[in-house]
Amino acid sequence: MNELALNQNSQPPAIITLTTDFGTRDGFVGAMKGVILSINPRAVIVDISHDIAPQQIAQGAFVLASAAPYFPARTIHVAVVDPGVGSARRPIALQIGETFFVAPDNGVLTLVCAKLKTPSPTLALPVENQESELGAVHLNRAEFWLPRVSRTFHGRDIFAPVAAHLSLGVPLAALGDPIHAWAQLALAEPYRAGDQICGQVIYVDRFGNAITNIGEVLLAGLERGRVGVRVAGRVLRGIAPTYVAVAPGEPLALVSSAEQVEIAVRDGSAADALGIRVGDAVTLSPGEC
Repeated sequence: MNELALNQNSQPPAIITLTTDFGTRDGFVGAMKGVILSINPRAVIVDISHDIAPQQIAQGAFVLASAAPYFPARTIHVAVVDPGVGSARRPIALQIGETFFVAPDNGVLTLVCAKLKTPSPTLALPVENQESELGAVHLNRAEFWLPRVSRTFHGRDIFAPVAAHLSLGVPLAALGDPIHAWAQLALAEPYRAGDQICGQVIYVDRFGNAITNIGEVLLAGLERGRVGVRVAGRVLRGIAPTYVAVAPGEPLALVSSAEQVEIAVRDGSAADALGIRVGDAVTLSPGEC
């Protein structure tokens, strides 16, 4: 038994997560898992989500950033929302502290990089990643891919085997040439206009709750019960503490588990009841109530 195998057997199994827009109807996710387990049978594979809307990179970025900070150190996250598969876009891998990310170079890692470099005090696990600890490579070493690479399924043929090799202790530097810049999504930032805070809806979850880009930190100093929240032609009165602060069927604003202002309907869907969609403007006006 070689030294690498001995070292692997003395370590806890590596965790590899998957975030894709593949769904579960077809065999795409299963094929990725088969590749990973063929290379590292001891890997623990965790599905973050396979229900990202097709080709919606920003949605994948949000879901990955919402979950990844809660995984243990040395987790390997694979994110494949890849409408540019087969084009000139690069496959890349990033390391932030002891955490790895394997993905197409299309911006899907934008939000998770920002979140891990700016740790939240409410995270269940401490994050101690700093800017100086971020490294990245262009995945251009074909010996770590499958022997035959499809032009339409890099998730199976490049990203899954690379993640498996990382889980066996292959260093990031061995997987490709170093890079110092990678694609970033052009995401809208909340801003202040006088005494108002202006933002927009960036994600709608399966409950129909509309998550905005207005982080809880922007609420500092505000009297939450007297903040008017304007969205979809409605003004909601105050930032509620919980969903049950209003009657069933009533809309409300509150701070989500992602620490961002959320628009919801108790026991219902804000997206359906209020007609809210991603990109809709949201304005907080202190003292409006």
